[in-house]
Amino acid sequence: FMSMKTNTQTAFWYSTELKKLYCQIAKTCPIQIKVLTTPPQGAVIRAMPVYKKAEHVTEVVKRCPNHELSREFNDGQIAPPSHLIRVEGNSHAQYVEDTITGRQSVLVPYEPPQVGTEFTTILYNFMCNSSCVGGMNRRPILIIVTLETRDGQVLGRRCFEARICACPGRDRKADEDSIRKQHVTDATKSSEAFRQVSHGIQMSTIKKRRSTDEEVFCLPVRREIYEILVKIKESLELMQFLPQHTIESYRQQQQNLLQKQTSMSSQPSFGSTSPTPGKVNKLPSVSQLINPQQRNTLTPSSIVVRGGHRESPLSETNTTPENDQRRFTSR
Repeated sequence: FMSMKTNTQTAFWYSTELKKLYCQIAKTCPIQIKVLTTPPQGAVIRAMPVYKKAEHVTEVVKRCPNHELSREFNDGQIAPPSHLIRVEGNSHAQYVEDTITGRQSVLVPYEPPQVGTEFTTILYNFMCNSSCVGGMNRRPILIIVTLETRDGQVLGRRCFEARICACPGRDRKADEDSIRKQHVTDATKSSEAFRQVSHGIQMSTIKKRRSTDEEVFCLPVRREIYEILVKIKESLELMQFLPQHTIESYRQQQQNLLQKQTSMSSQPSFGSTSPTPGKVNKLPSVSQLINPQQRNTLTPSSIVVRGGHRESPLSETNTTPENDQRRFTSR
């Protein structure tokens, strides 16, 4: 429907990246109109300015009081002084103000393209700066161009943002550089957020991974604790070679002794009735529960330490700290 060409002159520029027109006040801005099908007889092209932001869209875009009352650009013109958009070189232009909304627009009859061309060119002028106080006051505006029938039925519509300023080329370059930097910043933030999420997922996966039974751990401890842990380790390993009835008998003896000690501690202590500490029966150790024949069958090759190193025979346990530290591992 509409195609705007970028001009090499400084009077106006059009940014295809921002879809925005930059032009100087009261300078000619040619807009090219192209239609796919020929509109009906009496069709018109309307150009209307509106504010872009929602908080200002209900207000009517007009010129500032300074430019409206000034004689410059107003003397000898058929256009009303308050209209922002004017048409140059077309005596059939009509300036309209809606009786209900008060919006101002300009109409020109649609003319088919000249022979050898594809576009119908309309010359527009914008009669107030975007920064004027009392007018647009730096509020962004949109120019809505519509193709309508004689009865007001809309056949097509296009819009673009417009900025009327003293240096169109400078402002266009500044806006395009700003939007590019914003895109780069957004892309960097998105990449950083993705990296943090990926790192968090990876760390949570590592934390949730459970250790397998094949892992071997070394625990540095002091000498007295080491001796206790060695006995616990030997007892746990010897438990694998004891018959089940021996284990049950050991547990029963432990329970009977515990009950006996409880009953003796509950008796009142008068005189010398309390039992002497040396007479309390002690439970046999796990190694004592194994008969000599079973103890001889435990050869050095029958027990292998994790990691592929053989362990010394249980009947010939070395008690040197170096051998104990090497032999003691926990799962």
